[in-house]
Amino acid sequence: MKIAPIHRRMQASESIDPLLIHTGQHYDEKMSKTFFVELEMPEPDLYLGVGSGTHAEQTATVMIGLEKVFMKYKPDWVQVVGDVNSTIAASLAAAKLHIPVSHVESGLRSFDRTMPEEINRILTDSISSLLFVTEKSGLDNLAKEGVSLDKVHFVGNVMIDSLVEHLKKAEQSTVMEEYNLQPQNFVLVTLHRPSNVDNHVNLSRILDVFEHIQKRLPVFFPMHPRTRKMIESFNLGDKVKKMSNLYITEPLGYLPFLRLMSQAKIVLTDSGGIQEETTFLGIPCLTLRENTERPVTIELGTNQLVGSETLAILKGFEKAMNGKLDQHKIPPLWDGFASKRIVEIFEKQEQ
Repeated sequence: MKIAPIHRRMQASESIDPLLIHTGQHYDEKMSKTFFVELEMPEPDLYLGVGSGTHAEQTATVMIGLEKVFMKYKPDWVQVVGDVNSTIAASLAAAKLHIPVSHVESGLRSFDRTMPEEINRILTDSISSLLFVTEKSGLDNLAKEGVSLDKVHFVGNVMIDSLVEHLKKAEQSTVMEEYNLQPQNFVLVTLHRPSNVDNHVNLSRILDVFEHIQKRLPVFFPMHPRTRKMIESFNLGDKVKKMSNLYITEPLGYLPFLRLMSQAKIVLTDSGGIQEETTFLGIPCLTLRENTERPVTIELGTNQLVGSETLAILKGFEKAMNGKLDQHKIPPLWDGFASKRIVEIFEKQEQ
């Protein structure tokens, strides 16, 4: 979702020749192909097929693969997005070969170094030559870390570029009809972070929340494979099966999920990007975490941090149901043109 609008504009540029690399860190073949098709992206020029593994294994395997690619193709720049293991691996491989790195989503900080993503963000920013920022907190964080401001550009949010571009197409999805869901009359859930799903107490508390909520509204839950595995591992399957108004499906593609998110009464999530997308769409969002690296979604948007305790989440749910999150603004430069600004800055680098 982040690279698609940038790649499309780079392809249209007369001065940039992009090479698209899929590391395979997110390796589900069905889902991967679905996202490429839905985002109207071409097949990757190169596919590394990294697959699963520990953080160290994934990072090392991506570095080994990309080092060979970079030495062969000798790129002028390496563009990375977000905060996954592939982000830091590509940045390190490039930096050690003296190839400048550009990082999209720079400066975001949760200030929680137990999150692998936080380590990836900090290290990637520290070795990047161009840093593209989505919100004001990113500017403040990079300044505090001593990053030279001539490297930093406030361009807006490429996630919103993808959302704006595909919202009308998403409206054609039949997912609402398939599951007999009514607009503004269901709760949408995503849950995958280890702090929630790998912890028996936290996962059980969150399921208690679903048990309460599903008595009032249908709860629609496209379940991450990791979450499904841990529910079975903790013997929580019977607890889930007893919830007659909880609908669990396989993970969804981008377009059907976007349709659901735009029509939901409330979204419960531990995802970073969904905090941003719900803010743009004006949908109340309860983030099941103790912190967020996207504070603008709370300051201006529709997001509440509610943690993982049952009562705190339910309190946030009541607040959202009562319309307490209806006053919101779309953050500055979240207008669908972040990728345009990024490519224009790249073009100036070549002059």
